[in-house]
Amino acid sequence: MWSMLLFLAAIGAVIGWMTNVIAIKLLFRPINPISIPGLPFKFQGLIPKRKTEIARSIGEVVADELVSMEEIIDKLIEGIDRAEVIKMIKVKIVTVANEKMPAMIPSMFKGMIISNVETMIDENGEAIMIELTEKLAHKALEAIDIKEIVEDRINAYDFEKIEEMTIKIAQNELKHIEVLGGLIGFLIGLLQGTIVILFFK
Repeated sequence: MWSMLLFLAAIGAVIGWMTNVIAIKLLFRPINPISIPGLPFKFQGLIPKRKTEIARSIGEVVADELVSMEEIIDKLIEGIDRAEVIKMIKVKIVTVANEKMPAMIPSMFKGMIISNVETMIDENGEAIMIELTEKLAHKALEAIDIKEIVEDRINAYDFEKIEEMTIKIAQNELKHIEVLGGLIGFLIGLLQGTIVILFFK
């Protein structure tokens, strides 16, 4: 009696474990659709079959919940050393002005012009920087779509690499699912064995 009970439990454990192993494999494989002779549909792994939909959903989650273009621009603007940028702009403008001014202009007048340019930059540079960054931020918001970028990158990514990364990241969890399938199968086998022994002995 006990040997029969353990046998049925062992069979249930093997079936439960194999069922979960196959189910996990079928998430990713086959990558490309396979026609089954005599059947009106094609067979394909769940994730590759819905890759476009999954990519769109991930893009929406990243853009709506994780990071937005506004946040990226805010961080970028916060990280700018305006004084350093203004200094670089001033040096560049002065250099270009010295190169482009005709040689016939006396050095004294050149010095006055350059001095006035430097003063204007010192007085208005920060306000100009703020205005420019706001305009650039507005342009960036119109031109860059994080959702679309993420979606395109996922769709363009080699699916075998996606499978490899997913399995690597969730390896322990997937093993737990397989073991859990075996455990549930074992318990179901015990239950079936008990029913068989009690009612059909």
